[in-house]
Amino acid sequence: MSEIPPAGVEIDERFHITGRRAIVFTLVGYIRDGEQFTVLFGDKLFVTQLLDVDEDDDLLIFDLSGAETLNHALLRADRCRLAARPAGIHVHFDVGEVSEIEYDGRPAFAVALPTAIVRLQRRESFRIATPVLNPVRFFISRADGKEQGFSACDISVTGIGLLAAAAPDLLSGELLERCRIRLPDEAQDMPVAARVQRIIALESRSGERQWRIGVHFLNLSPAVENRLQRYIARLERERHEHA
Repeated sequence: MSEIPPAGVEIDERFHITGRRAIVFTLVGYIRDGEQFTVLFGDKLFVTQLLDVDEDDDLLIFDLSGAETLNHALLRADRCRLAARPAGIHVHFDVGEVSEIEYDGRPAFAVALPTAIVRLQRRESFRIATPVLNPVRFFISRADGKEQGFSACDISVTGIGLLAAAAPDLLSGELLERCRIRLPDEAQDMPVAARVQRIIALESRSGERQWRIGVHFLNLSPAVENRLQRYIARLERERHEHA
């Protein structure tokens, strides 16, 4: 747990997952995957399991400690941090006071949903520019059934940079639940969920405008992450060969 920054340390906003829908979607993914979290408060900690997200009351429900002294101490704390390492990526979020409830016939803890989840990418992951002539393509399926396609300018195992010639019909923080990544020369697209991180308008010296869209991946499956890592490694190898 020492690699997770302590409370109060400012972390670049690009590592923050914000917005209620995105937070709920992310937490539900951790619950589905059975990720173990560590609860940290004061000088105490214990390992727990996230049990459920109560969307009606905006609550996160998680399991008690096996030690009653720790349970009583947490109920007296004014805030705590939950931290985990799904797929080796550091994740943590801070929440306020915890209450004890009954869930599925047994006692459990409940706390208000966090306002942000910090997801720190692996130290070994990096972003690499993608080809212009044979680009990576990113497709977004909208609720109305329409699909938008974008060419990528760079990619990593945590996100992708997209380019658009016209102002995109997207919002910063928007959750994109049905997307596809198409790698050059590969027949099968990769399904992903993502969140729009930022949208920036760029202007060239000739006055032409272009929009840069930063997209952050959510809960990549191991299979998709492995394919991305192989593609990034191939790009890096080809760059060195032609350097």
